[in-house]
Amino acid sequence: MTALKELFDLSGRVAVVTGGSTGLGLQMAEAMAEFGAKVVICARKADRLATAEATLRGHGAEVLTVACDVSKPEAVAALHDQVMDRFGGVDILVNNAGRAWVAPAEDMPLERWQQVFDLNITAPFMLAQAFGRQMIAQKKGSIINIASIAGLVGRNPDAYNSIAYGSSKGALVNFTRDLAIKWARHNIRVNAICPGFFVTDINRKVYDERPEKIDREIPLGKPGGDSDIKGAAVWLASDASRFVTGAIIPVDGGTTAW
Repeated sequence: MTALKELFDLSGRVAVVTGGSTGLGLQMAEAMAEFGAKVVICARKADRLATAEATLRGHGAEVLTVACDVSKPEAVAALHDQVMDRFGGVDILVNNAGRAWVAPAEDMPLERWQQVFDLNITAPFMLAQAFGRQMIAQKKGSIINIASIAGLVGRNPDAYNSIAYGSSKGALVNFTRDLAIKWARHNIRVNAICPGFFVTDINRKVYDERPEKIDREIPLGKPGGDSDIKGAAVWLASDASRFVTGAIIPVDGGTTAW
């Protein structure tokens, strides 16, 4: 019987985290580093990557940063090549990069709809395909898609009005289930985390403007904090979840249990 600490150990494994320079992406990259993984983070802004790299190196991790836009096929190919050149393989892929565009459904610009879908669902497909070929060859791997509770239920437009975001995250949820079935034969596990409201740099202003209203929508009475997604991410990345695939896991303070 394997000891529990050993099941969670990520020593020697390579984890790629998209959108890993800030927010939930950096939180999950830190979690991987804390448990021994070599970490690759990519994002569009080089200055944020440099700051994040210093944070991860503070945990003693070996780190590769790549400035890129993963909604572009050529950027995904370049990221794949850099990771292969540096580490020779990937064990964990966290599809975290995402975006939203807030507008009433009747006014949503088509170009903004397409941009949201390009990053939130097409990019995870391209990344899973690029790194999945190598995972298939090595007969193991863990892919973690960061969806959202907005992909599980309809949202009150007075609280959050982005039909493109919710639709794209719903697509990511079912992409997770279907890919999990298709790649189970290769011992590749594919799961999704659906965060609820977390206070990050991007939405801190929104929370500061109406904290009581947001807190009332969360059964635990508070939003997610700066370490609240770490446990789920490490569990899904590690052998502690080796019999888990196709799972859609809300990390939302109970919001979707109402």
